[in-house]
Amino acid sequence: MIVREVFEIAEKIKNMEIRGAGEIARAVAEALKIQAEKSKAKTSHELWKELKEASKILYNTRPTAVSLPNALRYVMYRGKIAYTSNADLESLRYTIINAAKEFIYNSEKAIERIGEIGAKRIEDGDVIMTHCHSKAAISVMKTAFDQGKDIKVIVTETRPRWQGKITAKELASYGIPVIYIVDGAARHYMKMTDKVVMGADSITANGAVINQIGTALIALTAKEHRVWVMIAAETYKFHPETMLGQLVEIEMRDPTEVVPKEELETWPKNIEVLNPAFDVTPPEYIDVIITEKGVIPPYAAIDILKEEFGWAFKYREPWED
Repeated sequence: MIVREVFEIAEKIKNMEIRGAGEIARAVAEALKIQAEKSKAKTSHELWKELKEASKILYNTRPTAVSLPNALRYVMYRGKIAYTSNADLESLRYTIINAAKEFIYNSEKAIERIGEIGAKRIEDGDVIMTHCHSKAAISVMKTAFDQGKDIKVIVTETRPRWQGKITAKELASYGIPVIYIVDGAARHYMKMTDKVVMGADSITANGAVINQIGTALIALTAKEHRVWVMIAAETYKFHPETMLGQLVEIEMRDPTEVVPKEELETWPKNIEVLNPAFDVTPPEYIDVIITEKGVIPPYAAIDILKEEFGWAFKYREPWED
């Protein structure tokens, strides 16, 4: 039996009440932990079956953010090893709970470490432009500010969900001066920008970055103005399937996020409203990727994937057996 909290977390991820790749990953790990803790299973077989079902429910919420399946992989691979080694019920339960806690802890420490590494690339007096809401990118800016660097941040509104409002308020409440602009003004204000710092939802084997729609346009504008583009991302956002040539699915969201439902109903039927949640920024528009393991150029993304996942990646997941 799947516990209520798993469905609640899945619904919050789907509806973007839980948003941001890191937050989604930690929520998924927490959901598996809760399932293991509250399960009424009588045997390890029953618990494993529940965990696989919970994983499928969580996996199907957001197709683009690779942090979600990577969080599932982290917890479930460890559970699979225990299960196939004939672990008893309590041993399997302990393995899942411990793996989930470990993932959450490592994820949170990764953001802190990215902040420390990335802040070294920020100079006193820098004006930084950012897009969407990324805990890793915010960590870089907050850490630089904590070091006494005089910085100002230009935050784009990030339509249609206005995640930029969250970023602007968080930075401002920390004491950092903020300029809040509409997305279309990014090029206009790029001439006063020293660096661009953004997050990522997924990073492919060739170093391309999949992030909130609008990221690629900002990176292109930065390249035009010879402004450094820095992507702050935890290593669990690197997409292992892309080593084998698989393309990243771009999530299409409800058109009513762009045009209110009542207004959309009166529009001419031959107007199609499209709402892609993400776009792909080519690696040549990115200068560096900041991870908790250090700073790498985009073309070194394959090395991160080899280190984290190896070459022998299998398409079948632990919850698909």
